[in-house]
Amino acid sequence: MSTFENREAAFENKFAHDAEMQFKAEARRNKLLGLWAAGLMGKAGADAEAYAKEVIASDFEEAGDEDVYRKVSGDLGDKAEETEIRSKMVAFLAEAKAQLMTEIKD
Repeated sequence: MSTFENREAAFENKFAHDAEMQFKAEARRNKLLGLWAAGLMGKAGADAEAYAKEVIASDFEEAGDEDVYRKVSGDLGDKAEETEIRSKMVAFLAEAKAQLMTEIKD
């Protein structure tokens, strides 16, 4: 393999790895968001876990985060404002990425 082909393969591998890590981080963010929202709705245990899975599944409706926001916002109703939900989404994504990095180091 030439140097150019090696660099190309390395770039493709990095791109695939980064995309996989982003997908995992967003799925984990959605679980954390779902568990938080479930708590606001008075769900606990298996009910909270089941709701978190619904939030994760809602992310496959369309590209981006709006499908997740709509799911959680619609289910919470007046229990949380838009800014609070969106702030939680940002905070939970950062937390999810930190958790994944910790797992990689271990």
